[in-house]
Amino acid sequence: MRRILLLSTLVASTVAVAFAQAPAYQVVPLWPKPFPVEKHWILGSVSGLAVDAQDHIWVVHRGVDSLQNNEKGPTLEPWASQCCFSAPQVLEFDVAGNLVASWDVGSGKGYDWPHDPAGIAIDKQGNVWIAGGLPASNLPARGRGPAPEGDAGAAAARGRGRGDAAPAAARGRGGAPAAPPRPADAEVLKFDKTGKFVSQIGKAGQTEGESSLDRPMGIAVDDAANEVYVADDGHSRIAVFDAKTGAFKRAWKGNGSAFHVVSCVKIGKDGMVYVCDRENDRIQIFQKDGTFVKEASVSASAKADGSVWDLAWTPDGKYVMVADGQDKKIVILDAKSLSPVGSIGQGGRYPGEFYAVGSVGVDSKGNVYTGENYDGKRVQKFVKR
Repeated sequence: MRRILLLSTLVASTVAVAFAQAPAYQVVPLWPKPFPVEKHWILGSVSGLAVDAQDHIWVVHRGVDSLQNNEKGPTLEPWASQCCFSAPQVLEFDVAGNLVASWDVGSGKGYDWPHDPAGIAIDKQGNVWIAGGLPASNLPARGRGPAPEGDAGAAAARGRGRGDAAPAAARGRGGAPAAPPRPADAEVLKFDKTGKFVSQIGKAGQTEGESSLDRPMGIAVDDAANEVYVADDGHSRIAVFDAKTGAFKRAWKGNGSAFHVVSCVKIGKDGMVYVCDRENDRIQIFQKDGTFVKEASVSASAKADGSVWDLAWTPDGKYVMVADGQDKKIVILDAKSLSPVGSIGQGGRYPGEFYAVGSVGVDSKGNVYTGENYDGKRVQKFVKR
């Protein structure tokens, strides 16, 4: 009995020390800086965030299709209010929160802009990669609150992202005919850092095969090998393509049970491939050829939308930040054991709190950046205390 008590005390002490050593963070309340007042811009549901080599923070969001009618008054007919226009769907901020650049994107520009842009990644050359395809659970019509009003009209305007020029018949408050079903997003797009289109992998309506995609949600670029890894959720797999030609190279599925919403793929500081198996509440780790290495559970009691939405490493490689959108916090894992050692935030609307935190990135100084999906519609910055 005494041995059991001593062992329990030792375990408790070890856990306490682990939590004591975990980094602590505080939010920067007014980051990023407000958009220009005269533009009346507003963020939609943030579906991807990445930090580049210059510590610039890149954000992609769902645009007008994720806004409620009371958030897009000037795009409605009859005109409803001065607020708001959707901000351009791709935004670049510096560490101070200044808006450095923004892109107007959309179909009809030589590429297939996704209805629901998801993951974003920046390679060493500064090229911007964007995946298109959120699962149904990321869209507000499936038990996550009411669907946006006039959603059929928003669907008619898809591809423009901003809603500024949607046909009048489609922009009203419910009288427009229902939009026809659309094919699932099936593309990964590559742009240079100025927003010039470079190439596309996959295409909606493409014949099913090894090279086709279905709701790709996350991207990782292996610059040394000139390869791009895609979290191909619709096919429940990781698919690897040549980053220059787009040629299919290999693919694999989850170890043991199938992936259940494969929401991110990242190349770790150890050279391994980390996969966010979101609704299975786990991280699975593979070698680059797809050989399974190990897995770790994260908040297995989360259920519903799951606990592993996105992840990123601290610069020293000691910790992994996991965006747990269901539990509304950032879980801090020890990078070696993948055991939780701390967390950032809780559910709520105030600065430092979260609603559906689905994206996370870390800059070279260790500052943490987050993006919130669904009706969260914001990005935040956290610095070490």
